[in-house]
Amino acid sequence: MTFTQLEIFTLVAELHGFSAAAAQLGISQSAVSHALKALEKEMGVDLIVRHQASAELTDVGRQLLLRAREILGLSEAMRQEAADVLGQRQGSLRIGSFGPTSSLNLLPAITAQFRLRYPGITLRIDEGADHEVVQWIRERRVDVGFVVLPDERFDTAPLVEDQMMALVPRSHPLASETAITLAQLCEGPFIMSEAGCACLIEPLFANAGLQPNVPYRISQVITILDMVSRGDGLSIVAELALPQRLREQYPELVALPLHPPVSRKVGLAVRDRRQNTPATNAFFAVAKQMAPTLAPRRA
Repeated sequence: MTFTQLEIFTLVAELHGFSAAAAQLGISQSAVSHALKALEKEMGVDLIVRHQASAELTDVGRQLLLRAREILGLSEAMRQEAADVLGQRQGSLRIGSFGPTSSLNLLPAITAQFRLRYPGITLRIDEGADHEVVQWIRERRVDVGFVVLPDERFDTAPLVEDQMMALVPRSHPLASETAITLAQLCEGPFIMSEAGCACLIEPLFANAGLQPNVPYRISQVITILDMVSRGDGLSIVAELALPQRLREQYPELVALPLHPPVSRKVGLAVRDRRQNTPATNAFFAVAKQMAPTLAPRRA
């Protein structure tokens, strides 16, 4: 068993194919297939089910994928620690990011500063929904991820706090209010965000004994903004998920705070801080240092 074989195995599993893994590694598809067959022969089990245009893990493969990622993670940590002894910061860092909150409003500023300080560290950013990032952290597919806090499953560090904002069309009577209650949002069609906010929004109504009329459940924030602008309904979205130039980009939409206000915390999470690589610790340090400058500011 070699580290190269484990790397190829994890990449085939993540990309669901031999050709995609070969392209990313810059080697031939036959080399990928040969390495995986050699690993399966040594392990005595089939790890991948090969289809004509894709590949998927066997049950045993799914069990061993986590172990492979743990081994590769420890190997990367050893390489980075050895480089640190020589006064070098090298290696790679895998980051999980969700939606506009982290991908547009947090990550760019943090990574720009990180790259200035540590140009020798390669960043790989995987973007998905909130629940996907959580799953990637659990499966060790990423070294660190942005999550909504609190989350007791991981070691976390808070970064920013924003508000849940009500979205209404500018032509709606509620647009002249300074804040909007949950009861007022139940007076018309409500567009429920499925982009990770549903787990925050639905309990708000339930705890208040309210039942909004939800004809739409939308996973993309940009679609919610367009629908509210057209007058298709009202919604609630986290402030950091909104565009920086909301008024300029969506002149027919108004974002107003809830009454009483509802806040949300966003931070970084790792599966186990004791197993952090030096690059992960450095990213934590840069992010926490920059946290005061990342608060929502909207034109």
